[in-house]
Amino acid sequence: MDIGNLNIEWVGHSTFKIKYKNTVIYFDPYILDKDPEKADLILITHEHFDHCDNEKVHMINKSDTIIVTNVSSAKKLSGNVKMIEEGKEIIEKSIKVRAVNAYNVGKPFHPKGFGIGFIIDVDGTRIYHAGDTDLIQEMANYKTDVALLPIGGTYTMNEEEAANAAILIQPKIAIPMHFNFIKGTKANPEIFERNIQDQSLIEAKTLKPIVRP
Repeated sequence: MDIGNLNIEWVGHSTFKIKYKNTVIYFDPYILDKDPEKADLILITHEHFDHCDNEKVHMINKSDTIIVTNVSSAKKLSGNVKMIEEGKEIIEKSIKVRAVNAYNVGKPFHPKGFGIGFIIDVDGTRIYHAGDTDLIQEMANYKTDVALLPIGGTYTMNEEEAANAAILIQPKIAIPMHFNFIKGTKANPEIFERNIQDQSLIEAKTLKPIVRP
């Protein structure tokens, strides 16, 4: 999918690849194709195996790759790792990176402070990767053009909750993720799309994964 000067690919699960000119950015590189493109910037939301996999990171790492993540995930990784906390912002590879809250409400899997989400600004286009989270009140303050939202339930929001998150955030485009790749994440993105389009002018768009589940 192209938006402005950016290309966004859903590789699978929570893994996205963003390309801007000669810069390649990955979110949560757990699903990769057979010959993955090398990364300039890797952003990892939390330490769970399906988001933080050092072997997969090594596959796309190069000598000048920057990895940005939270403290607990950094302990599992090798390379040029930079740590960030919720509410903090850094600039790497000319990309503005802000860490935001990501946590469960009434579930034990991702307590507050365990993981983070990211809002990046690439050439004036803001992309929000929610990580593993429920619908949380902080989302009302997240200003973004594109929202990548988990819909798989169990560990995160389900389809309806993620649609409500999109309506709260009001991005131009809302894209579902974190469904149908691992056990406990079975979901129907059409429900997500329908719940958004029935209540708002946001474009709900399900991308085809590069790697099939």
